[in-house]
Order: sequence, then structure tokens, then C-alpha cells
Amino acid sequence: MQRILLLSATTGYQLRSFNEAAERLGVTLVFATDRCHHLDDPWRDRAIPVRFHEPAASLELIAEAGREQPFAGVLAVGDRPTVLAALAAERLGLPGHPADAVAASGNKRATRDRFAAAGLMTPWHLALPMDSDAAGAAHIPPDVRFPCVLKPLGLSGSRGVIRADSPPEFDAARRRIAALLRRPDVRAARRGAEVDDQILVEGFVPGREVAVEGVLTNGTLQVFAIFDKPDPLDGPFFEETIYVTPSSLDGPAQDALAAAVARGAAALGLRHGAIHAECRLADDGVFVLEIAARPIGGLCSRALRFDAVVPASDGAAATWTLEDVLLRHALGTNVADVRREAAASAVMMIPIPRRGVLKGVHGEGEALAVPHVEAVVITAKPDQLLEPLPEAGSYLGFIFARAGRAGEAESAVRQAQARLRFTIETPIDLVVKT
Repeated sequence: MQRILLLSATTGYQLRSFNEAAERLGVTLVFATDRCHHLDDPWRDRAIPVRFHEPAASLELIAEAGREQPFAGVLAVGDRPTVLAALAAERLGLPGHPADAVAASGNKRATRDRFAAAGLMTPWHLALPMDSDAAGAAHIPPDVRFPCVLKPLGLSGSRGVIRADSPPEFDAARRRIAALLRRPDVRAARRGAEVDDQILVEGFVPGREVAVEGVLTNGTLQVFAIFDKPDPLDGPFFEETIYVTPSSLDGPAQDALAAAVARGAAALGLRHGAIHAECRLADDGVFVLEIAARPIGGLCSRALRFDAVVPASDGAAATWTLEDVLLRHALGTNVADVRREAAASAVMMIPIPRRGVLKGVHGEGEALAVPHVEAVVITAKPDQLLEPLPEAGSYLGFIFARAGRAGEAESAVRQAQARLRFTIETPIDLVVKT
């Protein structure tokens, strides 16, 4: 039985989906996660205990695990494991993205610099130290123009991304991002990442935002889906709520978008594996905002289904998940003929309305009763402290819908959200005096 190495944070949402896909395909997944290495398999998943910020030691453990039973492919879920996954593929002699390219894709300043050097449309940008001691309107660089956007170099999911339209807003945003980057949970999660000590400032790009899901095979891009983001993302924060596909863009616009993403991937040096791109469609062309060397995050991959190239054993029609496709690609199978299903689909990442402690969820049955809604998945846990953007690192959950048309699927997830009610209590913040 072939084995695929899957690197992930221990709490990765997509692990179960990949495991189910592996069982269907008849391959074995070997997990490499950042679980505690002092405990003897605490999650009972036989995972290789790695440290994303300690690549040398982690690669030795991975190589040792592959000596007796070689790996046939390498995959990564989430942002943090991507560089180690690239290094592991290189060490094992397997196809993958180059580690240098993956590192650049996870650093917003490096991404901007490589895009600009390759001639892609890129907003003006500069990096500042996060230290708020030098904050204030007098310390705003003269090159800064308004409106602009401030963002951490190494966080994802719009976390810490703030628009500023004036010097006072710039100063407030810089202080807020610096406070976020100093938080123990953020520093622990990004341990070893030098990008955490800087803030990127760039020109705000007005326009419609879309996402592109695809895979690179020896440098050639195959687009699986283009997601429209129907809610305007103009700031001051940039909370993504709805992804819907197929896109309403016409054929030439979709071709131009795919071409820009392919150029962006080449500029970064990405070569082989999953990619997820975020783009802005401005009046003067496509701005590729970022290209992550991983598949779409959270549970959003459930919005994608593909017509199976290999028919089901009983002769009935079958569909594949994104995980089914990516496992096959990791094994070297040609997935060029894979096409997304004909139906439209939408996913809502349920936004967090305010900071507080989650005490209850109501109306799930009512939300599921909305026509075209397929699933309502609440991922937040009881008594969990919730935070909205720009500090948030998660969502309340996800709503999925499928319909004949994209507008129907979008409307369904909106109606379902309107039927959900959350009891959120004000937290008691402790102040420690010294």
C-alpha cells in the first residue's frame, strides 16, 4: 500500500477529509504534526512529532520514517507546515514546491517584491518595524499615501489586515497590529518566523475580490475553481464571509485571471502542488494579492466536488472531493481531465459578531431547512473565547449550499445564517498588577 506524508497542525480541519479520501483511494496517510513529542502518541494517530520551526531535526525524523517504507508523495495542510513539507519533499526526492518559493509565498513583502520584479501589477509597498514605540503621525514614512492597507507579513485569513485613510487611522492600525503580533498565542504559532517583526504597508487596491483554487504540475497551472466573493471587501477590516462558484466572470476575464495567477506562481518559483490564490480585479487589470502553497483552508474545500474520472465500481456516477484529487496528484496521477461538477455551490464562513464567550447556538435545524442548504457545521466550542477580525484566528463555523445557479446557492447560505442565533457573553478580563 502506497504511503503519503501529510504535514499539518494537530488541530487542522482538513485531516478527517484527507483520511476519508485516503481510505477510498486505498493509500495510507502518515501524519507529521506539531504534537507534543514528550507524550507517547497522545492523539492515537501515530503521527511523526515534528517542529515546524526546527526543520533539521524534523527532517531527520521524517527521513527515518521513510527508510523502511518509502513515501510516494508529500502534502501540507495549512500555512505553517508548508515550508517543512517542501523541505521534506526535497529530502525524500519527491515532487513538490521549492522550499525557497514556499517561504516567499508566506512572506507578504517577499511576495510583493517578486511580483514587481516579474512585471505583475503590484501596489506600492514598504515594510515597517512593528515596534509601536516609534508610532505616531510624525513617524509615518513620507512614501505612504492614503488609502493604504497595513498587514502582518506572515499571518493569513485577513488576520491583522486593516485599512487606513488618514494618519490617525494609520497610527491606530499600526499599534493594533503590533499588539496582535505580541500576543503569546500568535508568537507561539509563528515561532521561528522572522516575518513577525514587520508590518507591510501597501496601497489599497479597489475592486472586486476573487479566489482561485488549483494545482501546479511541473510549473503548469490547472484551475479547479474560481470563487466569487460577493460581499464588498473595502475595509477597514477584510472579513471573508462567502465563497461562491462558478464565477460570474466571463470567459476572457477568467482567462486573464488564470494567466495572472500562473505568472504569479512562476514569479514566486512555485512548481508542483496545490495553490490557493487571492486576487483583486481593478479597472486596469488583475492584482494577485497572494498565492499560498497549499489548498483552500478550513472546511471550505467541502464546497468543491469534481466529476470522477474513474467511474464508481458499481457503475453509478461518482464525485470526488478536493482531497481525492490532491491525493491522486501527490501520487503522480494525471488529473488534467478533472472538472468541477456542474452544480453551483457556496460556503459561508460564519462571522463572529463580537468578542465574548460562546454559550449557545440555536436555530441549526431552521438553517438546515432552507432549500439548497446541505450542511451547517459549527466549529466553535462551548465556552470558547471568540474574537472578531482583525484579531480573530477562526470562525464560528461554516454553511454549505448547492443549487442550479450560483445566485441560489449564495442566497441559501445567507438565509441560513439569518436563522442562526448565538449566545455570546461578555468575557471577564483579568488584570494582573505588579
